[in-house]
Amino acid sequence: MKTLYLDCSMGAAGDMLTAALLELTPDPEAALAELNGIGVPKVTYQKERAVRCGLAGTHMIVRVDGEVEGETCARDLCAHSHECDHVHSHEHDCDSHEHDHSHEHGHHHAAMQEIEGIVRGRLNLPAPVADKVMEVYGCIAAAESRAHGVPVSEVHFHEVGALDAVADVAAVCLLLYRLAPDRVVVSPVNVGGGQVRCAHGLLPVPAPATALILQGAKIPSFGTQGAGELCTPTGAALLAAFGGAFGPQPAMCIEKIGYGMGTRDFADRANCVRAMLGESEGAAQEILELSCNMDDMTGEAMGYAMERLFAAGALDVYTVPVGMKKSRPGTMLCVLCEPADREKLVRELFAHTTTLGVRENRLQRYRLARRCDSVEVDGARVRRKVSTGYGVRRAKYEYEDLAAVAADKGLPLESVRALAEQAQGDA
Repeated sequence: MKTLYLDCSMGAAGDMLTAALLELTPDPEAALAELNGIGVPKVTYQKERAVRCGLAGTHMIVRVDGEVEGETCARDLCAHSHECDHVHSHEHDCDSHEHDHSHEHGHHHAAMQEIEGIVRGRLNLPAPVADKVMEVYGCIAAAESRAHGVPVSEVHFHEVGALDAVADVAAVCLLLYRLAPDRVVVSPVNVGGGQVRCAHGLLPVPAPATALILQGAKIPSFGTQGAGELCTPTGAALLAAFGGAFGPQPAMCIEKIGYGMGTRDFADRANCVRAMLGESEGAAQEILELSCNMDDMTGEAMGYAMERLFAAGALDVYTVPVGMKKSRPGTMLCVLCEPADREKLVRELFAHTTTLGVRENRLQRYRLARRCDSVEVDGARVRRKVSTGYGVRRAKYEYEDLAAVAADKGLPLESVRALAEQAQGDA
């Protein structure tokens, strides 16, 4: 299984992830040329060698209208330190990584509609990559909405939404699309420590949006006092979008290592994201099987119970016909779940079934790595599930998407599937 491990012991930000992934590509110069061919308005990418604590790697430079990303950080912070009527994200202070400073010069505020217009209307990106870019921005917008107590429709990006951040997010999404790992594993993330200055004043590290993204994606994190902001909202959203597992490095045969350097040079620690690409087999995952037998529930009640169990976080719910006491036919209801969800699902079982007891079995699960992409078929998006690992690769288009296009266009289902496969080959 092709595995990418991201060591974020010094945090994560868009430019650091870009630089680390660029070092993993077979031809970094060609990959850089492709990035510059994306067509982000006014933006150019440049890479340079950098050394942090004696460790050599790549530092990405993003220029917007000829200015280097981060060069105008202090000036723009002062100019925008007053309260605004828009939501601002907290990508930087002058004591932080000094990257992902995604403000377009000139006090511009961009709504999600404007960002989508740039990403889908102006950038030279494969459709699945554009979808992933918008997924990342959707994650950031949802976090900003919760942090500031406003609807997502009213979120305006000041720092995150401008052209240098579009460049960072698009670059990471495109490089990962080209590297095509079967799974991405992310280390616990160092968020830094202290405070970060934004348009609303000083806020604690991690910034509110970053903390909410890490919480929502269940990404383990830790702090380093006095280090400033090490993980930005953009970095956290990218890890949430691509990370399939979070924890220590899995057992793997490493084939290539990339170092993406941050702007700051700490005296006692290398300021970088380390990316390692190699082969591994998926480790067994411990899960629980909760089960109970009933002979006095209607089919409708059983169906409702299954819906509630899925809504509560069950990995899978299924029924098995069984013979019970007094020769009565019955149903065994089985629930697969993660150990952390045990108590919640046991409560749901007692609440929505007639059982008087629930059994528990511990299981080891092996699974293929899974990801989802999409293609455009006659103006509609058709999603595709791709599963890989253990020498196996499978791909399957979502039936609901195929059926919707078939019904709308009056085509046989297999014809729409063939169009999707053709579009995937052309992407």
